[in-house]
Amino acid sequence: MSDVLERFVRYCEVPSQSNPQTADHVPSTQSQFKIAEVVAEDLRALGAEDVSVDEHAYVTCHWPASVGAEELPTLGFCCHLDTAWQSWGDPVRPRVVRYEGGELAIGTGPDGRPVTLSPDVNPELERMVGGELVVTDGTSLLGGDDKAGVAECVALLARLRENPELPHPRLALAFVPDEEIGHGAALLDLEAFGADFGYTIDGGPLGEFCYETFNAAEAELTAHGVSVHTGTAKGKMVNASEAIMRFHQLLPAAERPEFTEGYDGFFYLERMEGSCEEASAAYIIRDHDQAQVERRKDLMRAAAALVNAQMGEGTLELAIHDQYHNLADVVCLPENAHLIDNARAAYAACGVEMTCVPMRGGTDGSQLSFRGFPCANLSAGYYNAHGVREFVPVAELERMVDVLQDLVGRYARPQA
Repeated sequence: MSDVLERFVRYCEVPSQSNPQTADHVPSTQSQFKIAEVVAEDLRALGAEDVSVDEHAYVTCHWPASVGAEELPTLGFCCHLDTAWQSWGDPVRPRVVRYEGGELAIGTGPDGRPVTLSPDVNPELERMVGGELVVTDGTSLLGGDDKAGVAECVALLARLRENPELPHPRLALAFVPDEEIGHGAALLDLEAFGADFGYTIDGGPLGEFCYETFNAAEAELTAHGVSVHTGTAKGKMVNASEAIMRFHQLLPAAERPEFTEGYDGFFYLERMEGSCEEASAAYIIRDHDQAQVERRKDLMRAAAALVNAQMGEGTLELAIHDQYHNLADVVCLPENAHLIDNARAAYAACGVEMTCVPMRGGTDGSQLSFRGFPCANLSAGYYNAHGVREFVPVAELERMVDVLQDLVGRYARPQA
């Protein structure tokens, strides 16, 4: 078992889902401290400098430059420790299987239904015949998003330790909590981190590269009703759940995630609950164009106002907050062009074609770039993220360490 594969499997075995219901605490779950300590211990064992786990489960460290590169800018890498909350994630039982083609039975899900992988759904499996995949037993997600990235970063340091002649600048690494609930690197001390620019490693299939993300906002909708016995409710009852339903129907159905792709934006009803007297719903708003985000906000405000006009003032309360902005606004500046050029060259040197995708989501780089640390997003090598059918090809996991090695070598010389 290769170094990166061993680390990846071991990290996946440590459950570390974040939880939007406890997002007022960072990290939102205590389990993230467990994976933070596992990663930190690996970093210490490798001889990384300044290894730290802070009170919010942020893990940071530095790696000294190779001889001759000491005066060059520090290159940073950032990955996240938490896994998605939308699916089962505890316990996680990763395993390595050989894929021989056709439909692959992974196991049985928590709901009792069989879990399979099929080239009908994932046509990329056809080029993986004869190779090994990391999957679970079907009872949970795997956590390749983003423990593949974490393992690749740590494996890079292991390779640099074993091969000190490999050129590289000083490196700064951060492993952060709660990315899956929109927090991520918000509390990362950039001054102490000390990197001038860098990359997140949080993309999907090998070769995927992202310098464009959504602009993002979240909306919290609260409904207040009046409960009256249904036999005498006429003219008196105000059903809070009904108010949420009316609001939702006023949003354009064609602008939901399941009907959009590419640069299309959307409204997404993330969760809802309630009764006659009280109900609530949480939405996210996404679009690559900030003007369209503002249009969507206005449409939601108008929908809330209409429901209040119909059902009584104060029935609905709507609160909207921005979350992050499009990475392209920073990475596409001329002074940051090296982030794209060096990534493309590193992929090509390892026999991988870089595919630029407009990410239909965000990364830690979205907020870091606007805080003064420009960073694009590299692939980590996972597929079917956020669900029990997630898998990571071993060959892609290992190849990504080669890409990182080549990439840091390109930053061991002055940038044009």
